[in-house]
Amino acid sequence: MQERYDFSQVESKWQSIWEEKGMYRVTEDHGRKKYYVLEMFPYPSGNLHMGHVRNYSIGDVVARFKTMEGYNVIHPMGWDAFGLPAENAAIQHGIPASIWTRENIAKMKSQLKAMGISYDWQREVATCNPDYYRWTQWLFLQFYKKGLVFKKKAAVNWCPSCATVLANEQVVDGACERCESVVDKKELEQWFFKITDYAQRLLDDLEKLPGWPEKVKTMQHNWIGRSEGAEIRFQTEAGHDLTVFTTRPDTVYGVTYMVIAPEHPLVAELVTGTEYEQDVLAFAGRMSKMTGIERAEMEKEGLFTGAYAINPLNGEKVPIWVANYVLLDYGTGVVMGVPAHDQRDFEFARKYGLPVRVVVQPEGELLDGDQLEEAFPAEGILVNSGPFDGMDNQTGIKKITEHIEKQGLGQYQIQYRLRDWLISRQRYWGTPIPIIYCDKCGTVPVPEEDLPVILPEKVEFKNTGVSPLKTMDEFRNCRCPQCGGQAVRETDTMDTFVDSSWYFLRYCDAQNDREVFDKGKADYWMNVDQYIGGVEHAILHLMYARFFTKVLYDLGLTKSEEPFQNLLTQGMVLKDGAKMSKSKGNVVSPEEIIGKFGADTARLFILFAAPPERDLEWSDQGVEGCYRFLNRVWRLMYSYHDQVRSVQAQDQASTDQDRELRRMIHAAVKKVTEDVSKRFNFNTAISAIMELVNSFQHYREQVPADKVNLPLVR
Repeated sequence: MQERYDFSQVESKWQSIWEEKGMYRVTEDHGRKKYYVLEMFPYPSGNLHMGHVRNYSIGDVVARFKTMEGYNVIHPMGWDAFGLPAENAAIQHGIPASIWTRENIAKMKSQLKAMGISYDWQREVATCNPDYYRWTQWLFLQFYKKGLVFKKKAAVNWCPSCATVLANEQVVDGACERCESVVDKKELEQWFFKITDYAQRLLDDLEKLPGWPEKVKTMQHNWIGRSEGAEIRFQTEAGHDLTVFTTRPDTVYGVTYMVIAPEHPLVAELVTGTEYEQDVLAFAGRMSKMTGIERAEMEKEGLFTGAYAINPLNGEKVPIWVANYVLLDYGTGVVMGVPAHDQRDFEFARKYGLPVRVVVQPEGELLDGDQLEEAFPAEGILVNSGPFDGMDNQTGIKKITEHIEKQGLGQYQIQYRLRDWLISRQRYWGTPIPIIYCDKCGTVPVPEEDLPVILPEKVEFKNTGVSPLKTMDEFRNCRCPQCGGQAVRETDTMDTFVDSSWYFLRYCDAQNDREVFDKGKADYWMNVDQYIGGVEHAILHLMYARFFTKVLYDLGLTKSEEPFQNLLTQGMVLKDGAKMSKSKGNVVSPEEIIGKFGADTARLFILFAAPPERDLEWSDQGVEGCYRFLNRVWRLMYSYHDQVRSVQAQDQASTDQDRELRRMIHAAVKKVTEDVSKRFNFNTAISAIMELVNSFQHYREQVPADKVNLPLVR
């Protein structure tokens, strides 16, 4: 044992031994209880950042701890390797996206190995490899057969610079989150997954996840957004149906105006040839360039269309407006305005001088719509509601809904905020959608035996805003698998969230070239016992992974209905109170820290500085303190080196000092076990170890070298 702590020599030595012996390779062992620990796999950007170090250090502690407890632990790693950054890099640097991606993977893999993380690298996957995306395409076909895939024209967020569709979450303040170009709306034929078919199960099964943070379950609950109410059919004077969904059918007698989304196809028909046409269409055009979030945050704004609708319950004629707060892709794109009982409607009505009619009175009070200073949305007694006057409003909801159904004017309805998953991307570096278009046969799925549809790795990017796949004849032109005639391939690729919605299952059988995975192996390992990753993935990735797992369960491919039994969402790593970023100039390189202090110091600091669920403030002094602690441990063990080799420790402690040290060892074991296994309080577990080191130091100072009796732990 060397006297000086040479971290580079020590770490490289043991990392080599672990790799040579295959320490972390595992196979199914039905005689042992399994444990599946998984961190969200990274995008191969080329360099690890401190957020990665924190995520993977947490997972490594859990994996090693469970292994020491006797579990058969699977701890895999791979790469979420498709996506727009590689495509942009290919354009910027003039190199194929595949080369840029694989060079980054190689670099980040070496960095992970330098960190000494206990991964089973035989299970490594990269979503850009044909042996992976072949099965992504195969799963698409299974969804297609099950009726969960469809294509329709849809208004989408379009980034003209990136030349691709963006999800709502990728639009920040009306701009693309990556390139900051202003986002437009565009009508395109798009492929969708019918995630709405699973909305209720996704909602109900949140109750099966007690090991998830409540805030994440609440976010998913709100995103799915279940509402009970009624669909009611109003009509325009010209006979057009205007269907609304409302959770308050008890207030339908209080409708004093209707609001239609500016992008609704009926708008142009209502105003064409009228004095309102120019202003309304200009307003609609302006709204089409804004995101739903922007419209929700701005002041309520609208225009009268000149048209009227007929209230089906009282026959009253009410004006139809367009307004910024109604969105086409939420509900039916039409809203009934009830200003007396909805604050948003109230503010709009007061701004534009529209009537406010009270139809729900608080018991024992008399409200006057003209005198109201705010809406009254609470429970009460129905008034001004025809035959339903005098009912409490909850009874009124039921009776009015029954009346609407009996008269054929609408029906009881359950509605969800969740929308079907748009998976089409008009970009190159992604999984090709396995669909062929034939003039004779129509839309034809690629036969399973012809998978994978290989993505060309050498393409030419032109400054046209069009995916190179569209102009690449050798990819696009093909034969129809049904009639053998000339046909063309789909040139859209899949949203990268599709790739990451099932990777945890592929890890169970990563080398399988005959099927997506062996069900027996997947049933042994699944579901993931502990999943670790950032809270920014609380909705999209976690929702999509849950959806995929439920579909695969229904297809008989897995026994698990939920992918992740327990979830830990770690906090961010901050410096000077802000998230680390190149633009802020506050990035700390893991390579630099590992090169100067070693991987153990980096891991120790990242685990000691804060509980995992909280944000961690970077501290150079804290890193140096952890380094000094490791040096202290090394010197202490070195001072015992000869004694450890020459003294046979006794089973019984013979002195007060021996007994005290044994007590401290047991206390530390208990504290570390409880803090790691029950609470993931790694910082307090490390504190217990630091206290134990102090006890060893005290013992060292009290007991002469020739009297050392290192107590055994039982």
